Amino acid sequence: MSMEDTSRPLPFFTDRWGATYRLVEPGSFVFGNERPDAHPAEQPAHEVVISEPFFLGERPVTQAIWLDVMEENPSRFQDGWSAGLRPVESVSLIDVGRFLKRINSDASMLNHLGMQGIWRLPTEVEWEYAARCGQRGRWWFGDHDADLDSHGWHAGNSGGSTREVGLKQPNAWGFQDMNGLVQEWCSDHWERNLQAQRSQRPHHVPDEERHVVRGGAWFTESDSTRNAARAFANAHKQSDGLGVRLVWEPVTLSLEN
Repeated sequence: MSMEDTSRPLPFFTDRWGATYRLVEPGSFVFGNERPDAHPAEQPAHEVVISEPFFLGERPVTQAIWLDVMEENPSRFQDGWSAGLRPVESVSLIDVGRFLKRINSDASMLNHLGMQGIWRLPTEVEWEYAARCGQRGRWWFGDHDADLDSHGWHAGNSGGSTREVGLKQPNAWGFQDMNGLVQEWCSDHWERNLQAQRSQRPHHVPDEERHVVRGGAWFTESDSTRNAARAFANAHKQSDGLGVRLVWEPVTLSLEN
């Protein structure tokens, strides 16, 4: 895939709740932070190949969706008529696993665009690939903190809470709220640096209970919302700045048509 090629629209679908999932095509990119003064957790930067296409949620999972599936809402920020449009938060990785089990057991949720697939978390590599959308700066829109307000919710503009999903500008591939709002669980175990060569598949570390979370949150400073910024959380951790974005992975997919 040429990451600058916008000559043709890419497939997408909308699920039963109105959430949109966009195709992310195969390609390659530099994973991590290429700057010489980068944090050790973001080094060494290296090229990673995305070999399999996947569909990524345009926005984080909302409270309304979580409530409909799980019949409960653990989120802190539930006040107001628009609370259902805010991202679900205060969900642990264990909670997310139960959520995935429920939607993957519903046959009507597995078929889209004439294909069958499964729901899962993005890997750390997939997350950064989609967040960068072909760009190599601190954020997809550039390197200047002053421009972040138009693209993400962070400590400097959130007003002390989450906000409704989709209010900020999307990136060049159509994804919103990847920089700020809530940190998002990834399927990888945490490792303190990128010394091990990464791939599109989840990175496993024996006996490690921490998992990668990405994107920064409504209460973090701008630097934590960068595309290369990495953080971790124990699988049982619940935080009002910790949410989830899903991948739908087709079992078979042809890009010929």
